[in-house]
This record gives sequence, structure tokens and C-alpha cells, in this order.
Amino acid sequence: MVHWEFMQTMPQDPVELVDDMVKMGLYQENQLKAADSVNAYELRKALFLKRVGRNNPKREKLILALCEQAGGLDNAFAAAFGPQAGRFFGDAVRSSQTGRREFLRNMAVGAALVTLAGCASGGNEPAATEDISDEPVSAEGLEKTELQIGFIPITCATPIIMSEPLGFYEKYGFTAKVVKMPSWGAVRDSAIAGELDAYHMLAPMPIAMTLGLGSAPFGVKLASIENINGQAITVAERYKGQINGPADFKGFTMGVPFPYSMHNLLLRYYLATGGIDPDVDVQIRPVPPPDSIAQLVAGDIDAYLMPDPFNQRAVYEGAGFIHMLTKDLWPGHPCCAFAASDQWINENPNTFRALNKSIIEAAGYASDPANRVEIAEAISERAFLNQPVEVVEAVLTGNFEDGNGNTLSIPDRIDFDPYPWQSFANWISSQLVRWDLQGDGLAPKAIPEEGYDTVGKDVFLTDLARELAEELGQDPPEEIYRVEELMFDTFDPADPQAYVQQQIDEYGV
Repeated sequence: MVHWEFMQTMPQDPVELVDDMVKMGLYQENQLKAADSVNAYELRKALFLKRVGRNNPKREKLILALCEQAGGLDNAFAAAFGPQAGRFFGDAVRSSQTGRREFLRNMAVGAALVTLAGCASGGNEPAATEDISDEPVSAEGLEKTELQIGFIPITCATPIIMSEPLGFYEKYGFTAKVVKMPSWGAVRDSAIAGELDAYHMLAPMPIAMTLGLGSAPFGVKLASIENINGQAITVAERYKGQINGPADFKGFTMGVPFPYSMHNLLLRYYLATGGIDPDVDVQIRPVPPPDSIAQLVAGDIDAYLMPDPFNQRAVYEGAGFIHMLTKDLWPGHPCCAFAASDQWINENPNTFRALNKSIIEAAGYASDPANRVEIAEAISERAFLNQPVEVVEAVLTGNFEDGNGNTLSIPDRIDFDPYPWQSFANWISSQLVRWDLQGDGLAPKAIPEEGYDTVGKDVFLTDLARELAEELGQDPPEEIYRVEELMFDTFDPADPQAYVQQQIDEYGV
């Protein structure tokens, strides 16, 4: 429940108000410590409003209303952060009954302000979810309450997978069963056939499917991003010491999970910078992630750009070494997504919204490194990833061996940010134009004609993802585009066509 809705449901009587807040456990230990240690009189009122309000008019209006209830900003400020705030909160925890109604009113307002300030984190901090109620959400209005969600057993699907064993789906009033799929081709075909309700997809898939690239046109919406980063280029052990850069892959057979994947687009991006034509100098072929290590060992492929845990599993098995993490190619790049067909969304709008919200909340939980070990244990089981828990934990925590004798600590090896930037969509479209994966000229013709922004906004539900994240107390961006900084260039989403031409001019492909 968002803060303004929460305040509307509070009792009007101060004693009853504090009683309820104590019983609900809203006076958490970290908030008591914050209230005791922060001296409000050392802070300027304007800075307080700016921080807690986060330049959001709705939040500022709520804060001002709270302050009015306390008899003014100074009173509310003192109740929340003043030198005696710790005593105020301590008294409330020890005994929720008192006759001092003025005191209780200010204390309750102070608690609300501390909570608001606690979730007014900057964009670089994990999404705040700890102040969100764990109480189940009413299932009233849901068109369906028994759902099936297809997934590929990789760590990119963490929010979708973990939501079953950790209860995020159940909280929103429905039962969801995650269904393991054998390949991305099977995911696409199942979605078109309408076999399941929603799917874990690669970020480029909804664009490709909607445009009819690789299949008949079929409308799909990308509702939220599942993970950022989280992939790697892994090379067979037999080539150890021979691979130093993209040029060294000439003549290799390389695996990617699907043609319309970030893996294929990022691999092509990387190889081209070393003078490699991905369609001539190497063979790139689709390999289902669960088959990747067996094919690497058998010599069917020499290397792959795959999702984890199959990079870390190759190291674990002594089958290969990690050449490069994709976060080094593009820090914060998207990989996988939660998606559903236009038809299913139109038939089940309330269920779709609840399902998307549950997954966005799970992504916020997964974004906190403190939760990663718990999550690794939950999703490693046979029904989900079916991987050694130490392999999954190495991926999620970023503490891992790379197969080259190095022990590394890279906390953002994989991360979870559900916000679907429109600049992601424009970069994906630019590379579909650049590489014309079908070889029939459809992508280079259709995307510029329809318009990069139009394609992105038709498929990526950025505004809805922001709305749901805000309801959860998370802090999504207001902007929909940003300049993306990659290893070898900078992508300006305002002019994707110029970016493509610049790449072709510089690298010849």
C-alpha cells in the first residue's frame, strides 16, 4: 500500500492511531535508531522537503499535510527527528497508552515522516520494499487466480522464479506455477499458441515477435525487466591462454541462446570491434542454455555468450573459463523480461497488473544484496534451476572464481532493476536494423519507417512499470530515455539511425 493510502486508513483518534501503529510493528528498530540519532535542528527545512519529497508533488503534499496535523513543520520535524525523538518513540514501544494526545499525535506524524525519509533513497540504492506490508492483497477483480508462467532455468529469471517459493505471487491473491521450458523457441511458440498465461522472455523477443521477425507477427508487451547484467562470454578450457580480445575468436563456433537475444546482439557488437564479421568470420548458432556446457565439452561449440548460471557452472565443472562479463561491455544492460501477449493482457487486465506488480516487488527484493543468499537457496532446487546452490550463490553475490585462477568480488555481476527504459528498446531496435538477422531486409525497413520511438513505446510498458513501482514505494526514474555508455561507444537514443551508421562506418559491418 502506498503512503497516502495508508494515511487515509489511519484512525483519527491519536491514541487509537498509536495503538494500531504499535500493533502493526511500524515502529521498527532501525527507525527508532534513526529518530534518536538525527538532530532535526541541524537540517534546513528546504532540504528536508527536497529529500523526503524527492521532487514529487504528491509526496510533498502528503508531507505538508502531516506537518499541518502536527501543528506546523517545526513540531512535526521535532517529533520525527528532534533531540527527544528517541524518547518519544521509546515511550510508544514500551506503552501504547497515554493521555497526552498532543504528544501522541506528533509522535505518530513523526513515525510517518521517518518512514517516508527512510524510503527516500537515491537512484543508486536498492529499491525500497521493507516498508511495504506483507499482508495479502485482495483478489477481488482478478479475472484469473490460477496462472502458469513459462521460464527458462537461468538466473535472469530470478524474480519470476523466486516469487513462487517466496510467496510474492500468493500475496497478490493468485496462485502461479512457474513452468520450465526447454528453449526460447519453445517459449515463443507457446506464447503464440496461448498455452500459458505469461512468460519469461529475452528483452528483444517482444519487439521481434510484434514486428514479425523470426515468426508471424504476434503482439507481445514487455511489462518489466527481470535483470540487468548477468551474462558472460565463456570459452572452452582447451583455449586457455589463447584468447585476449575479440579478434582471437576468428574461426570459432559460438553459441547464443536465441537469435533475438541480448546475447547475440552483444556478442556481435563485441566481435565487430575486433574486425570480425559475425556473419562471415565466425559461426554463431542458437544453443538452449541447459545444453551449452555439454556442447562446449563435446567440441560442438568453442565458446558461448550465455546467461548464468551456465558460465559459472562451466568453471565449476572445469569445462571452461570466463573471458568477459557482459557488464563490462555495457554496464546496466537489460537481458530478460516479464512479458505477456496483447490478447492475454486485454482479456485479463487486472490479473496482468497484479502479476506484473508482484514481479516488480520481487525484483526490488532481489536488488538488495542482503537477500541474495536466501534467494539462491530458494531457486537452486530441482523444480527451478536444478543447480548446485554454491554455483547460483556465486552468481547472485558476485563472489566467484573465473576459471583463470582469479577469485573475484563483483557485486553487480547480476542485478535486478525492473524499469524498462525506452533507450533499451531503441538500442535493441538499432542492432536489429544493423544486423538484419533474418536477411530479408524487414527489420532495416520496418523499424525506421515506423519510428524507433514508436516501436519502443508500443512494446515496452515503461509508464505502467513506473506506476506500479511507485505504488510499492520504490523509486523509479521519471525519464524514459537516457544516454547509454557502452565499452566502445555511446548510444544516444534520440538518433539510433546515426548510431547504426557510425558503427558500420567504423567497423565495416
